Amino acid sequence: MSLARVSWHGWPDCYLLSNGLVEAIVVPAIGRVMRFGLAGDVDGAFWQNRALDGKLHSPAANEWMNFGGDKCWPAPQSAWPEHQGRDWPPPVAFDSRPVEAVAVERGVVLTSPVDPGYGIQVIRRVELDPAQPVMRILTGYRKLSGAPVTVGIWTITQMREPERIFMLLPEHSSFPQGYVRLMDGEPAELKIEGRLLSFARRPRACAKIGAGGSSMAWVGPSSIVRIDAEDGPGEYPDGGCLTEVYTNPDPLQYVELETLGPLAAMSPGGQIERTTVYTVLPRSTPDPQAEALKAFGMAHIALS
Repeated sequence: MSLARVSWHGWPDCYLLSNGLVEAIVVPAIGRVMRFGLAGDVDGAFWQNRALDGKLHSPAANEWMNFGGDKCWPAPQSAWPEHQGRDWPPPVAFDSRPVEAVAVERGVVLTSPVDPGYGIQVIRRVELDPAQPVMRILTGYRKLSGAPVTVGIWTITQMREPERIFMLLPEHSSFPQGYVRLMDGEPAELKIEGRLLSFARRPRACAKIGAGGSSMAWVGPSSIVRIDAEDGPGEYPDGGCLTEVYTNPDPLQYVELETLGPLAAMSPGGQIERTTVYTVLPRSTPDPQAEALKAFGMAHIALS
């Protein structure tokens, strides 16, 4: 396991994490994990907006800068106007402020400023498993000031153009179709086989769906990334979604794999936390469904 301070795409004081199997790049200046992938894979699986290399958010943060990578926001999004007086861009301390970074065993701890609207400070511990191709991010929200809020932890991972996306549905779903449509359109080529829901990015329109399962898989040209949300009791956003996927239209060809935690009533002194697990594997077959089944540990199951 190694940890090095590096300059990366115009940002100084970044962290390169490696365990010999996988590598991650953390950029404190924009509060994101900007790269994750197999060791030696120059691009990795995360989408990165090269047009914004080395740039920072303006202090006013009146425009959203879509850097890519992995970040977290407060859920539900419908409550943002109540806490910050606007519905967009996202709350500033969650998205558009530099964070403090401290190296720890196996990773980095990122600490945000206190968000003025929510009174919440975000702490994210990013670490690699010492012996597996796995990254874990423990995200905590500390309520330090202001009026009580009801909020959930929402992680958003922007990923490159996939060959196909897979969501593992729960055995018993609260959604009649097994999933819920969160925008007018659906992703391209959507189908369900058993518990496996799969689709592709829509090139001409955005789309978003959610499900009650806790596992998703991104199948790219040379690797597969499985993302697992921490499961548990509680009321989840958007009618009971633990996982959601958004697909962006051209020209920015990316998708977002998102995990959500249950909503919690937070007063000053309160804290909530959730862990998201990212596993990357090399592709071994040209069949994306076979790759997803392998990633989910279901390679022995034949879908009909």
